[in-house]
Amino acid sequence: MFAAQFGGFQRARDPKRGPRFFFAFDPAKMTGLQSSPLHGIDRDALVRVVEPVVRAHGAELVDLELKPDQNGWVLRVFVEKAGASANNMSTRDAAVNLELCANVSHDLSPALDVVDLIPHAYSLEVSSPGVERPLRGERDFVRFTGQKAKLRMRNPVAGQRVLVGTLDGVAGGVVRVKEGSRVHEAPLDSIDSARLVFEFGSSSDGKNKKKHRG
Repeated sequence: MFAAQFGGFQRARDPKRGPRFFFAFDPAKMTGLQSSPLHGIDRDALVRVVEPVVRAHGAELVDLELKPDQNGWVLRVFVEKAGASANNMSTRDAAVNLELCANVSHDLSPALDVVDLIPHAYSLEVSSPGVERPLRGERDFVRFTGQKAKLRMRNPVAGQRVLVGTLDGVAGGVVRVKEGSRVHEAPLDSIDSARLVFEFGSSSDGKNKKKHRG
């Protein structure tokens, strides 16, 4: 049974056994910063199943996340419109509608049944990543130049493990972050995780007006 949830679609899942199959996809494109937790599930194998279904519906995969909540485990699949990354779309322009989320969920459910990568019951949720979307590599930092972001560092930068400021471009594998009058340089390989920061009332380029994440 489907249940709409803040711009996404969710359905309860109880996986069934079945033969494994895989799609031709290069999971390296999802690497870079630390990925969202999957609690021991094979991320590369999961991406190879999810990616073709998402693309078939005119969208592109942003991230995967498997987490427990008060009602049990939830597999969240975050998607944006196809071409969002290549065309530097704002989070608002890249957001997908409820119908697309429902269609992806409908087709992805049996594919996940077949590969049986998640051995316990869970809910499947498909949605846009929202205005505080994760940043997953150099391309995202370039795309969202001029936007406010929060970076968690493996190694301190100027004595700080958390940087919050405006993204100011990427050069030589280093992300520039403006914090007031200061500019921090954060090596990409030292960033543990990063996401955009929503600023209420922001009118910058018409971006980040609406949150879609469930």
